[in-house]
Amino acid sequence: MAAALVVVFDFDKTIIEWDSDNWVVTKLGATDAFNRLRPTMSWTPLMDRMMGELHEQGKSAEDIRQCLRSAPLDAHVISAIRTASALGCDLKVVSDANAFFIETVLEHHGILGCFSEINTNPARVDSDGRLRISPFHDPASSPHGCSLCPENMCKGKIIERIQATDSAKNKHFIYIGDGKGDYCPSLKLREGDYVMPKENYPLWNLITSNKQLLKAEVHAWNTGEGLERILLQLVNKLITPPAQVTQVDYKCEISNPVSKEVGHHQTLPVPN
Repeated sequence: MAAALVVVFDFDKTIIEWDSDNWVVTKLGATDAFNRLRPTMSWTPLMDRMMGELHEQGKSAEDIRQCLRSAPLDAHVISAIRTASALGCDLKVVSDANAFFIETVLEHHGILGCFSEINTNPARVDSDGRLRISPFHDPASSPHGCSLCPENMCKGKIIERIQATDSAKNKHFIYIGDGKGDYCPSLKLREGDYVMPKENYPLWNLITSNKQLLKAEVHAWNTGEGLERILLQLVNKLITPPAQVTQVDYKCEISNPVSKEVGHHQTLPVPN
C-alpha cells in the first residue's frame, strides 16, 4: 500500500528522548575535554575531536556502539515508526547527529529498515579504528548560505531536495522535530503539510512566536505516547480509506545501508 505521505523525523530528542552526542561523551568519560574545548569550537568539529579523545583513551568504535545500544528508546516511538511504515508512509531521517550514531540506534531497535534514507553528518571509522565525523555541508568548500541554520547543515535545503524528487512530488509531508535547526525545514513545508514540534522546546517556541510564517498545520506533542497518537491520527486522516495494520505488518526489515557521499553531503539509502 503506497500512501501519498512523506514523514520526516529529526533524531536527537525526537526519535530518541536524549541527545546522542551528550550520551556518548558523558557515558564514555570525555566530559572534561568537552567542557574545555566547547567555548573554542563549533559543534561538529568538536564532536569529531571528542571521538579522537575517546580513541586516545582506548575506547573503540565497538565501545561507542555498545554505549549507544545501552540508551533507552520509548516503545511508543518504535511503535509509531513501525506502524507508519506498515501503512505505506515514506519515512526519512534529517538529523544533525551523525550516521554512525543513528544507524547504530535504529538497527539495535529493529527499525533501521523502516526508513528510506538518512540525511545526516557523515561518519566513518578510519584505518586506526578512530571514528571520524564530518559536516554535511562543508563550510569551507560548499557553504549553504542559510542564516537560520548552523554552518554544517541546513535542513531546509534537504527538505527542498526531497520535495523535488519524483517519489515525493505532490505528496503531503509531516515533519517531526524539536530543535532550532528544525525551524528552517518547517518553513519549507506547504499548505496541506503538517509540522509536529515538541512542546516547550526551541522549535515549538519559534513556531508559536509567529505562526503566520508557516503554511503547514501545527500539532504539538510532548511524550512518546503523544507523538505516536498524533502522528497516526494524521496518517489515517491522509490515507483514504483509513488503513488497517495487523501485528504481522509491524516488523520493519533490518538492512545495512551503504553510505554514499557526494562531497561532504551524505544521504544513506536504506533499501527495503
